[in-house]
Amino acid sequence: MKDIQPPHLDQTRVRQSFRRGLESYHGAASVQAEIASQLAQMLQAQGAPRHFGSVLEFGCGTGHLTRQLLQRFGADSLILNDLVPEAAQVLRTLDSTAAAQSRFAAGPIECLPLPHQLDLIASASTVQWIPGLPALMARLTNHLKPGGWLALSGFGRSQFRELAALGSDAAAPSYLDADEWPAALPEDLEILQIEQRPVVLEFDSALHLLRHLRRTGVNGNAQQGWSRRQLRSFEDAYRERFGRGGKLPLTYDPVLLAARRTG
Repeated sequence: MKDIQPPHLDQTRVRQSFRRGLESYHGAASVQAEIASQLAQMLQAQGAPRHFGSVLEFGCGTGHLTRQLLQRFGADSLILNDLVPEAAQVLRTLDSTAAAQSRFAAGPIECLPLPHQLDLIASASTVQWIPGLPALMARLTNHLKPGGWLALSGFGRSQFRELAALGSDAAAPSYLDADEWPAALPEDLEILQIEQRPVVLEFDSALHLLRHLRRTGVNGNAQQGWSRRQLRSFEDAYRERFGRGGKLPLTYDPVLLAARRTG
């Protein structure tokens, strides 16, 4: 398996980036919204029960996946987690029944206190920010009931390939292609379905592309600040190498999986 670990992830910078983009994220993150819908559909298609006992969603953000899950499944209890404490506002968007059964816990999922015997652990577009995915997957599996469900999406190695080719440091630390995920999972977690679905967005200018990144917070590991000269140089290089039809493409590389604990 290829090395997936960066030398360092500035978690404070990532938290600040997503906090700054929290208000604009829900409307700007169209790819992430579609991923959440597809992930909930995948879980449903694999025969997940209509009602779960206890559910954990980490990296809930503004609630794209939360809403998709609640549209398709019931739950006795729902724990919502995010690195950004202000994401607790997602509770106010739930209906009264779901809100009464839900609570929010802020902090990194790697060390968050978790209940045992969970029926479902779900997360969309978050795991790429977590170094040491095998350790996290082992921890999460230990908190699942036998027969419990795991539904996750991350991003593959072609995520933002254009930016990487131009030397950007915006990459998250744990991009994994679909064929690499089995090696990151414990033996008692069985993959039921895994798909890699690249999506390409197009922008009129480098400024529009960078605004998209900022509004979604997905450049949380990047250095901030551009001079006018840097922006012009970046756009010229981008157009020369990747431009098509006057547009600047940006590749998202979602990987979605549904799995169950066997033992």
